[in-house]
Amino acid sequence: MFFIIFLAILILMYGYIGWRVIIPSHLPVVWEIALFGLIVAGIVALLLPFFLRFSGYQAKWTMAVAWFGYMFFGFMSMMVIFFVLRDLGWLAWLGIEKIAKSASTVTDPERRRWLLNATNVGLLSAGALATGYGWYQAAKTPRVLEVDIPIARLPKALDGFKLVQISDLHAGATITREFMERVVDRVMELNGDLIALTGDLVDGTVDQLKDIVQPIERLSAPYGKFFITGNHEYYSGVEQWVDWVRHLGFEVLLNEHRLIVRDGWRFVLAGVTDHSGGQFLPSHKTDPEGAITGAPRDTARILLAHQPIQIFEAAKYDYDLMISGHTHGGQYFPYHVLVAMFQPYISGLHRYQNKTWVYVSRGTGTWGPQIRVGAPSEITIIKLRHAEASA
Repeated sequence: MFFIIFLAILILMYGYIGWRVIIPSHLPVVWEIALFGLIVAGIVALLLPFFLRFSGYQAKWTMAVAWFGYMFFGFMSMMVIFFVLRDLGWLAWLGIEKIAKSASTVTDPERRRWLLNATNVGLLSAGALATGYGWYQAAKTPRVLEVDIPIARLPKALDGFKLVQISDLHAGATITREFMERVVDRVMELNGDLIALTGDLVDGTVDQLKDIVQPIERLSAPYGKFFITGNHEYYSGVEQWVDWVRHLGFEVLLNEHRLIVRDGWRFVLAGVTDHSGGQFLPSHKTDPEGAITGAPRDTARILLAHQPIQIFEAAKYDYDLMISGHTHGGQYFPYHVLVAMFQPYISGLHRYQNKTWVYVSRGTGTWGPQIRVGAPSEITIIKLRHAEASA
């Protein structure tokens, strides 16, 4: 049912662009057929790799097909927004003219067709430039963002403890081993005390992607490297990925916690499964209460939870800070708006009920189209500060 609905949406989106661009252009029939064929190819390239993966078929060429499908989708989704806004503006203008009963050159068929084609060229050019810029922003090494978070229960001796977060790498069709190598190199330059990978490492099976993710084995920090599941691990064989991530040297926190101890001083680091985990495996139902069971109450409690929406439940259990990802900061318009419909926070540092800090990463990689506009990727240095020391 999901694929049927998604296919219908794709046909409406792509068909709308074809109707507004190809038909009014009055190109030779062979060109019209070729352009509509490109639209069909874009739909097939987006959906075919999913069907092949779910059927168990694996081949390198499917990654290339998926890349084309994703990028074409990114371009077309921006085009739909551009063209809808243009057409709404056009209708509003015609309505105003009709009310005013004024003569207009825009109502002349030839003049109207010329304006339509001229704006089509302008919007397609703007979309191509935006897609190219977005690809450049997404493909380059993520920026490093530093955030200080004051926590009253953090021991003074641990003030300045440096937790490095990476999130939402989405190794697969658009995220290559070379990109992963650059991320790992950058993280290792930061000399963090602890590394946290907050879910959505992959989009594919272990057999397909173990070579691409292999570089994260090189990650190391004095107080460990930790992993929690994101929703995409559940689409890709979560039990196999949990085993493989452990093989790569990570501690995987599945509704459990560890004590991080430096020079006799400590804080609690807990991790929960993704918000959707229980829908795939009953044993992976997210459990922020269970994750903290048996933990000391006299020190800071930090929770790794993939989705910001998990703060609603986590805040009940005395956490000082929740660190999340999932949203990609919207990645590019109009997805900022869509994310805001389902998540309480899109990016950055927030305070929930004046009690629990929530930090939401914009993500280190990309999902779907390798495009970022207005939501740069990030590797985050989270500096834990004793509240008095940060005042």
